Amino acid sequence: MSTTTEPFGRTVCAMVTPFTADGALDLDGAQRLAGHLVTEGGCDGLVLSGTTGESPTTTDAEKTALVTAVAEAVGDRARITAGVGSADTRHTVELARAAERAGAHGVLVVTPYYSRPPQEDIAEHFRTVADAVGVPVMLYDIPGRTGTRIEPDTMLRLAEHPRVAGVKDCAYDLLGSSKVIAATGLAYYSGCEELNLPLRAVGGTGYVSTVANVAGPALAAVLDAFDRGENAEATRLHQRVLPLVEQMMGAGLPGTVTAKALLGALGLPAGPVRAPLRAATQERTEALLEAYEEATGADGR
Repeated sequence: MSTTTEPFGRTVCAMVTPFTADGALDLDGAQRLAGHLVTEGGCDGLVLSGTTGESPTTTDAEKTALVTAVAEAVGDRARITAGVGSADTRHTVELARAAERAGAHGVLVVTPYYSRPPQEDIAEHFRTVADAVGVPVMLYDIPGRTGTRIEPDTMLRLAEHPRVAGVKDCAYDLLGSSKVIAATGLAYYSGCEELNLPLRAVGGTGYVSTVANVAGPALAAVLDAFDRGENAEATRLHQRVLPLVEQMMGAGLPGTVTAKALLGALGLPAGPVRAPLRAATQERTEALLEAYEEATGADGR
């Protein structure tokens, strides 16, 4: 379980949502995958129903059922954070309250997307959600997907709220992130695997990672080495995992697709993706497996 300085954990997996062969929610598979990630996968936290969890194509009832099932499977061995973001403040509040009732330890709230609200409206959106629940809130700053970032000055104001506890940082602005880390008690989590080590070096707490679905121990080893003061080893381990990061996150397919392809090849629960996403080709899956083996020293076949 996390401490007060790690309110959502430290090595956190943005978990895929397993589906059955016919595309239905696979709660048994979700429980088995969550258990694996916590006991063997190097994860002390799980984010459910994020983008990696295909939240745009799961229903509210499925999201709640997923939290209930994973909370039952994991218990107090890891922090469970539920993705509840939407472009509608009222809907986000409903999802957040439902997640809290279902057993989530925290909620992840993304910047309202597409409508591109101004900064004060963004701040009020987050405050409204934080006022509505009794669990810690992680702000999700990913302007490349939402069209609007959470500016550092807005972060500073939001940090004054007692339940705004952390940030999943995909803004690619180490200067801005460093300023907020230095001035607040917010727990900063890298949301982009290539920045896990750099963000830790400037005071970040950990990461929320799609790649951790398959290579959690390799990612955790980077932070562990850095925290021991073994900077050269941390750099070596960081560089070792980068080809897998590039194959999973930077080669034209969404991380959900590549994570599910690898999980399926490794015999772990995942199932298909929901449309409009489509499964990775066999050729691409072979390339992913090769990168996985190089990053982890494991033979997945």
